[in-house]
Amino acid sequence: MNDQATRVTKPFRFGVVAPITSDLPTWRDRVRRIADNGYSTVLMPDVPTWQPALGPTLATAAALTDLRIGSWVYAAALREPSSTAWEAHSLSVLTEGRFEMGIGAGRPGIEVELGLPAVSLTERRSRMRETVAALRKYDGPDRHTPVVMAVSGPKSQALALEVADAVTFVLPADDDRAETTQRVRDFAGRTDMELAQHIAAVGDGVAPFMAPPNLDTAALRAADSLVILPSDPAAAAEEIQRRREEIGFSYFVIGADFADTLAPVVAQLAGQ
Repeated sequence: MNDQATRVTKPFRFGVVAPITSDLPTWRDRVRRIADNGYSTVLMPDVPTWQPALGPTLATAAALTDLRIGSWVYAAALREPSSTAWEAHSLSVLTEGRFEMGIGAGRPGIEVELGLPAVSLTERRSRMRETVAALRKYDGPDRHTPVVMAVSGPKSQALALEVADAVTFVLPADDDRAETTQRVRDFAGRTDMELAQHIAAVGDGVAPFMAPPNLDTAALRAADSLVILPSDPAAAAEEIQRRREEIGFSYFVIGADFADTLAPVVAQLAGQ
C-alpha cells in the first residue's frame, strides 16, 4: 500500500561518510569543508583495523565543527551491546546531543575476516535490540540519542519499527526503481519515521567503504537503481526531490569523495 498521502514529509538532510583515507590535516580540512557546505552530519564506518576507531574519530570531528556526528553503522556482528551503547551514550553526552547511533547487522562475513567467531543473523538482531535497550537505559529520561537502523528483511524491519527513530534500507544494487519503491512501501513503518538512503555511487564514481570498488555504475544506471545519483547537480537535485515525493526518502547519505560535487544540491535542498 502506498502510504505517502499520510506519511509526514520530513525536511531534507544530508550526511557524509568521511573515513580517514588521507593524512590527518587533509581529513580535518575535509570535515570543515563538509560543515561549510551545509551538510548536517559527518559519519564514520565501523571497519576495525582498516580505519581508526569510530568513537575517537567522531569525537575529533565533533571538536572541529558544530556538525552532527554518527556511526554508519555500528556492526552488530563485531559489537558487544553494553559497551557499544555506553560509547554511543558517551558521544551523545560529550557532543551535547549531536550524536546519532547508526546500527545494523554488519556485512556478511566481516567478523570471520577479522578472526572472530561467526555470528548468526538471529544473534546479530538480538545484539541490535540489546544495544538500543542499553542505550535507552544509559540515556535515562532526560536524553534521547537518535537511532538509525539499517534493515533488509522483515525481521530487522520489525525491530526498527519497535526501537528506531529512522531507518535505512540495505538495497541490493540490482534492484530497480520499482522494486525499491515497493520495498519501502511494503515496510509497515510509522508515518513519522525518517527514511534514509545510502548512496553508493555518484556519476561514475564509487564511494570507499560504501560499496564494493568494482561496482558497475553503468549497470546501475541501466537498472534504474536508486543507490546511484547523477553527477550533474541539477539532475541530482531533481532526482532527490522525486525520491522524497514518490517514496519518502528525506535523509541522504553520500561518500566524502562526492561532497564537493553535490554541495550545490545541499545548498538548494537542505532543510526544505
